[in-house]
Amino acid sequence: MPRDPRYDILFEPIKIGPVIAKNRFYQVPHCNGMGHVRPRAHAAMRGVKAQGGWGVVSTEEVEIHPTSDLSPYIEGRLWDEHDVPALALTTEAIHQYGALAAIELVHAGMNAPNLYSREASMAPSPIVNPASYAPAQARGMTLRDIRDYRRWHRAAALHARRAGFDIIYVYAGHSLSLAMHFLQSRHNHRTDQYGGSLKNRARLLRELIEDTKEAVGATCAVAVRFAVDELRGSDGISADSEGREIVEMLAELPDLWDVNVSDWANDSKTSRFAAEGYQEDFVRFVKKVTTKPVVGVGRFTSPDTMVSQIRRGVLDLIGAARPSIADPFLPNKIDSGDIDDIRECIGCNICVSGDYTMTPIRCTQNPTMGEEWRKGWHPEAIPERTGNDSFLIVGAGPAGLECARLLGRRGYAVHVAEARELLGGRVTREALLPGLGAWARVRDYRLNQLNKLPNVEIFRASHVTADQVLEFGATRVVLATGATWRHDGVGRTHTRPIPGFDSSNSVFTPDDLMDGLQPSGPVIVFDDDHYYLGAILAERLHAAGLAVTLVTPADRLSAWTVNTLEQHAIQKRVMDFGIEIVTSQNIVEYDGRRAVLHCTYTERISELPAASIVTVTSRHPNADLAASLDGMGDSVRNAGIISVDSIGDCYAPSTIAAAVYTGHRHAREFDWPQSDVAGFRRELPSTMAGDAPQEFKR
Repeated sequence: MPRDPRYDILFEPIKIGPVIAKNRFYQVPHCNGMGHVRPRAHAAMRGVKAQGGWGVVSTEEVEIHPTSDLSPYIEGRLWDEHDVPALALTTEAIHQYGALAAIELVHAGMNAPNLYSREASMAPSPIVNPASYAPAQARGMTLRDIRDYRRWHRAAALHARRAGFDIIYVYAGHSLSLAMHFLQSRHNHRTDQYGGSLKNRARLLRELIEDTKEAVGATCAVAVRFAVDELRGSDGISADSEGREIVEMLAELPDLWDVNVSDWANDSKTSRFAAEGYQEDFVRFVKKVTTKPVVGVGRFTSPDTMVSQIRRGVLDLIGAARPSIADPFLPNKIDSGDIDDIRECIGCNICVSGDYTMTPIRCTQNPTMGEEWRKGWHPEAIPERTGNDSFLIVGAGPAGLECARLLGRRGYAVHVAEARELLGGRVTREALLPGLGAWARVRDYRLNQLNKLPNVEIFRASHVTADQVLEFGATRVVLATGATWRHDGVGRTHTRPIPGFDSSNSVFTPDDLMDGLQPSGPVIVFDDDHYYLGAILAERLHAAGLAVTLVTPADRLSAWTVNTLEQHAIQKRVMDFGIEIVTSQNIVEYDGRRAVLHCTYTERISELPAASIVTVTSRHPNADLAASLDGMGDSVRNAGIISVDSIGDCYAPSTIAAAVYTGHRHAREFDWPQSDVAGFRRELPSTMAGDAPQEFKR
């Protein structure tokens, strides 16, 4: 199918200083949990994006010196020339497909804990590191330190050029770099030429740009990544005052402006809290004050929105991190006219959790993300079938649909039986909850792909028994029957049922609420899950006019969502609604009228009135069908069934991303030989001696 001419503008080349991007698709820097520890995996991931059509592909933040050590977080590293070969793997992978390679050089200043290097953190002025709980402060930089920092940055730029990068970043964003810390009056209390007035506070940023251009500007473009608004009002940089003034002051100095809002939680808001293109109001002024190309982000997934941003003079290049993760081939699909094949980002930020947990990146929509080198998975290249097996998949939730999609793409005959009339399982149910509408894209993308496959048949409202499985005639059976929220309160805190929960008609589960049951008020939501659902159900009950108290054994609400950058936003939202939050309290008993609470610290007992309780604790795998088939041994074999396997939540309840991954993995690997060896490649540490200078060796 030819490209829609409305989108031709997206494929125009853009000159960025001395280099030219082949189109307007720009993968901005983003973390990935691979970095300097897993350079081959990192290179393969970026290479797939270049293959997918992105005109520019960037690294994550790359440390430039041991005083900017971000351990235990895994970022890029360019401390000296010994790091060049590993980074060259990335540029080679990107250049293979005609894309430009960009590197984001970073000194994190006071945000660098230096736990590996054991250096003291640095800042414009002596200050406690707001991002660290360690009992240590950053030291105020001397003029000599500033000269050293400039020298380190210049050296890193030269090393980056040697590694093959085309665009070199000067980073002043997210409140994560020294350059930005100097700009911030709340962190910069200096009285010399680097403090006080905005011109003085911007001096270091100007010098870094000039140094970098002098070092590599003849062959590499120099980009500035700058947060034009910190969303802190008068306490921070804002687009209508200092943010604009800084851009005006330095307007023509860099070759490219990469602009966004700060901090990271504001820049990468989840879809629950921000719509596509939400940063436009903050960054639209930039093109009015500079002639240099401008790139910005906003979780862009619609080509119409992208074109609108360009034609209205908001941006020159369409920046993306999360959409490029969900679909590395997004540009190519727009180019080929295959718009409905795009895996649209759902804005869940499970990708961010990889960085926060120091593990390789993952994605709800794209299960191949992070597996490009490790397992050799590719988002578009699917292995052909290896035999004539036919499949019966029981359950059409995220795991079942993904498994069916991939098996169908491989060429197998696939039959999907879903007990409900509606397809999508938990995705369909949860997408109806406040703020989660975008999550329906997980279902919609897969159903759209399945509708194109004549070898896949779906049976709705089809509850399947073990005997029917035997009679069906498939050679392989895949069970994707999901999980059910527990009614008895068993979860992280309780390994046994909470007294009163099982015997009370006033205790409800999330499944009950999603089935339409309505508790009476006052209602307690007991959240021992610590992800998003407890707070969302509390919001829904509040909207229905009930008095709601949210009780959790954790010290804060939805505690795990720190890893998805939304914990603060979730707790603020609940507090703004006036929902009472009771933290560090565990429910130990319920009699239908009152809940007995137990303080997790002091063990003090208290009571709360409750006409009903919604318990959000854990889920029980729907494994009855699996157990029945497991007990039918010879009958299963006699029916010609080679294998019966469980995937998704009925195998091990987890995130939607994990369910999609297990469905994808089974479809790729069911015909792999069994082995006790890890089913993926590992990047093993070198056993060679370190490369310390001779005078430092003992």
